[in-house]
Amino acid sequence: MLGDPVRRRILELLAGGERSAGDVVEVIAAEFGLTQPAVSRQLRILRESGFASVRAEGTRRLYALDDGGLRDVEAWLGGLRSEWERRLDALETELARGRRARRITNRQESS
Repeated sequence: MLGDPVRRRILELLAGGERSAGDVVEVIAAEFGLTQPAVSRQLRILRESGFASVRAEGTRRLYALDDGGLRDVEAWLGGLRSEWERRLDALETELARGRRARRITNRQESS
């Protein structure tokens, strides 16, 4: 979902505040060469995934960042982060043990 550079760029645009669909299309078309229907599809994907919201204002559609999807990603990353921190802490402990064992061995050899 967020691996797509177009979707990430759209989220960056929306992070700056509410934007009309036309504004988003203009920027994305210029930067990525996508057509209006292709950008609309990306906006729909972001909306359906909980990363963007839309509201009508007359004939315009205004998109905004929906932080619900971002909170979900942050929670998921938090779980991954804590698992990796635990593994890295264990690795650090093992490396320290190895360094200590080498120092002891070196001292015994030089005595």
